[in-house]
Amino acid sequence: MKFKTIAAVAALTFATLSTLTGCTVKYSFSGASIPVEARTVSIPYFPNNAPMVAPTLSSTLTDALQDKFARQTNLQLVDANGDLAFEGEITNYTSTPAAITSAETAAMNRLTITVKVKFTNVFEPQNNYNKSFSAFAEYDASSLLLDIQDGLITEIVDQLVLDIFNAAVANW
Repeated sequence: MKFKTIAAVAALTFATLSTLTGCTVKYSFSGASIPVEARTVSIPYFPNNAPMVAPTLSSTLTDALQDKFARQTNLQLVDANGDLAFEGEITNYTSTPAAITSAETAAMNRLTITVKVKFTNVFEPQNNYNKSFSAFAEYDASSLLLDIQDGLITEIVDQLVLDIFNAAVANW
């Protein structure tokens, strides 16, 4: 009788494992949902086509997005034609007043960055997108943007990368 119980548990375990390994989506601790077949990701340089240009913004954004995929997925970064592929450009980089004082002067300014991204998933084309992402950070109006823009860019790029990553591979 004991042998039958062990055999039944073993059969149930085997059936469960067989079912789980037959799934077509792999999950990671980052919350990413990536097709099992996907092995590569391509993220070429995002040019800065905004009317106002910050010299380091393109490389900062591109490097951060590449780093996000390298750290949080098992995908290999390739130059072009990845199983998951990104193309994009920076379309806006603006500083505008965010808060006005009673003397009608700006107390806070807002730096906004907008990126247009085309994402292609060769295994799940229903997840492809072509859309814009925007993020901003506010700073004291008495500060010169040139003096603080590097820190603001880092903060904004972190949010943009998270939004782009989640839109591509966090299919909640």
